[in-house]
Amino acid sequence: MGLKTFKGGVHPYEGKELAKDSPIEEVLPKGELVFPMSQHIGAPANPIVAVGDKVKKGQKIAEAGGFVSSPIYSSVSGTVTKIEPRRVAVGDMVQSIVIESDDEFTEVEYQAVDDVTKLSRDEIIKRVSEAGVVGLGGAGFPTHVKLSPKEPDKIEYIIANCAECEPYLTADYRRMKENANELVEGMKIILQLFKNAKGVFGIENNKPDCIEKLKELTKDEPRMEVCELMTKYPQGGERQLIYAVTGRAINSKMLPADAGCIVDNVETIISVYYAVKKGIPVMKRVSTVTGDAIVHPSNFLYSIGTPYWQLVEAANGFKVEPEKIISGGPMMGFSMFSLDIPTTKTSSSILCFGKDAVAEVGDPIACINCGRCVEACPENLIPSRLAKFGATGRMEEFEQWGGLECIECGSCSYVCPSRRHVAQAVKTMKKQVLAEKRKSK
Repeated sequence: MGLKTFKGGVHPYEGKELAKDSPIEEVLPKGELVFPMSQHIGAPANPIVAVGDKVKKGQKIAEAGGFVSSPIYSSVSGTVTKIEPRRVAVGDMVQSIVIESDDEFTEVEYQAVDDVTKLSRDEIIKRVSEAGVVGLGGAGFPTHVKLSPKEPDKIEYIIANCAECEPYLTADYRRMKENANELVEGMKIILQLFKNAKGVFGIENNKPDCIEKLKELTKDEPRMEVCELMTKYPQGGERQLIYAVTGRAINSKMLPADAGCIVDNVETIISVYYAVKKGIPVMKRVSTVTGDAIVHPSNFLYSIGTPYWQLVEAANGFKVEPEKIISGGPMMGFSMFSLDIPTTKTSSSILCFGKDAVAEVGDPIACINCGRCVEACPENLIPSRLAKFGATGRMEEFEQWGGLECIECGSCSYVCPSRRHVAQAVKTMKKQVLAEKRKSK
């Protein structure tokens, strides 16, 4: 049987060889750590500590601000020195708790569970919620909400997003290499919630060692299987992954649950295991620090709240002064303006490049109507036309031509021979249309 995939997509330079053979190393933070209250989709968390309070590692410092929200825990022991707005990676000022580490890492006691199979559905979801587990692939959607669909008996697939399709990123790869047991155990816990579902590990075929390892670990698990996917971007996109694994299509008006699916990233499923089995909240995660400007591209297990510059320092700093620094992957990530910014639950990587390859290609020229963006679009849209509607402010036509279905993957801009910023134009107009819709409600 051939590899599973979807229509469209692109094949950018992978760049994974820089960091993929670097085992996960733990980086202990030092000095001041900053914990923004918005590290997830939904309502910000609310601080439950005050300036001057002494805190321990693993202590809750902010509670969820609603059902679609998530609590935040200190990843160090120390003293709360400030509660104030701080700049985050996207440039926003976000209310944050600032803790000065005492470098002792005095830890709270966690409530582990001897036999997870004896936990009820509500108990499992409560432990996931209380631990602050969110979509750690970058979306940040609270996981307890995702695991609480209206009709759980209609869920047929729990899909582990093991694709890691963004170039350069290798954190999930290392997790599968080094923590495959925890990944499988996390899947078992989630499957307890959905009696009619099977667990599928969707993984691109550029990771044959991980495919072999997961197949070995699941060979005696009748409710689990490994699905080999074609290596293609954006294979790890939620809609593309669901289609590749199940053949079911969803659109912007649907949730994965409407197609009988729940999708979780590798790091998220491992966090579910630690939350439910060990009682350990989300305080750490694995992130890739890579790029041709980095001396030693690495995969680090870091404490959330650590400033980015400490991760770069742990990778032995820069070979050359980078022209471009990106948080996330090169296709959907965003440029960084400073390294003195706190990491959060969704900080999956930082890429540092000696040259700004996008700036070097030159200015855009007129669209030549070649259709390459149409061939590449995984949502079967006409990106060049949508970009034109965006540039001329034609909201109604933008929506009529399916602009809200854009997943903002950047494939159209990547293949454009005229170097046009197609994805950016579509993304901007999409935001404007959605803003107008919110106003009219």
